[in-house]
Amino acid sequence: MVSLRISLSEQSLELRDGEGRVLRRYAVSTALKGGGESSGSFQTPRGRHVVRARIGAGAPLGAVFKGRRPTGEIWSPQLASAHPGKDWILTRILWLSGCEPGRNRLGSVDTMRRYIYIHGTADTEPMGEPRSHGCIRMRNQDILELFDLVPAGTLVDILA
Repeated sequence: MVSLRISLSEQSLELRDGEGRVLRRYAVSTALKGGGESSGSFQTPRGRHVVRARIGAGAPLGAVFKGRRPTGEIWSPQLASAHPGKDWILTRILWLSGCEPGRNRLGSVDTMRRYIYIHGTADTEPMGEPRSHGCIRMRNQDILELFDLVPAGTLVDILA
């Protein structure tokens, strides 16, 4: 069984095997406002999570999602210029759910109700630096690869 380890300080995501060995390492972009669990904080929630849902199987690279559903659009610089400042959710979504009641599960700290995902983003967005609204952003090619390696139920530890 694989697991994921996300480091806010390193802006990285590691795919690990059952022995804890790193199988893949990706640069990511987490919240501009740092780590935090409160609803409306625009921060990335910390602690133990699980991949609750995998969304977008079979969608093309760069597929645009809104409300976890494909819009039928494919991200392009032209589409981006028509929607300046948009926080693009592209290619695939791994929807996270907290495992720690009172910290990242239930009430005002519930990760799933906050719609926190690991997802693809516009190719123009930098990786390795905090820029998101709370989600964990990845390059489209990277989320495409990771999606096929991570089943629902995978443990995800998000560390400061």
